[in-house]
Amino acid sequence: MGFVKDFKEFALKGNIMDLAVGVIIGGAFGKIVTAMVDDVIMPVVGMATGGVSFVDKFVVLKAAKEGDVYKSLDEAKKAGANIFAYGHFLQTVFDFLIIAICIFVMIKAIAKAKRKEEAAPAAPAAPPPPTPTEALLMEIRDALKK
Repeated sequence: MGFVKDFKEFALKGNIMDLAVGVIIGGAFGKIVTAMVDDVIMPVVGMATGGVSFVDKFVVLKAAKEGDVYKSLDEAKKAGANIFAYGHFLQTVFDFLIIAICIFVMIKAIAKAKRKEEAAPAAPAAPPPPTPTEALLMEIRDALKK
């Protein structure tokens, strides 16, 4: 039973649970950023570039048959042409940059909130209770005043 007990202790440690929560939240955040890139930012970039899609950019290195001309990346792949598909790489780099910027902005906002919280003046601490010696001296003082 030692193995089961040791594994249970390991699996339920606070650090492991924190890591699990971080991974789950990271996955959810990745979906949010992907949706933002695909549904918000890329349509604007597409409008700015005249509807050019980076994913479909490619160069035919060697056609499947001499003289073949391919209109799309999928057509070239189906024909078996040797292609240099640089567009998907550019799209992935662009997605990475957007994700990195989003994470940077989020971390900056969290750091700013923490600094604000730390800079806020703390409520003055209550004075510590008098020591027994001080209490005795106060009683003597009060007795002498009478």
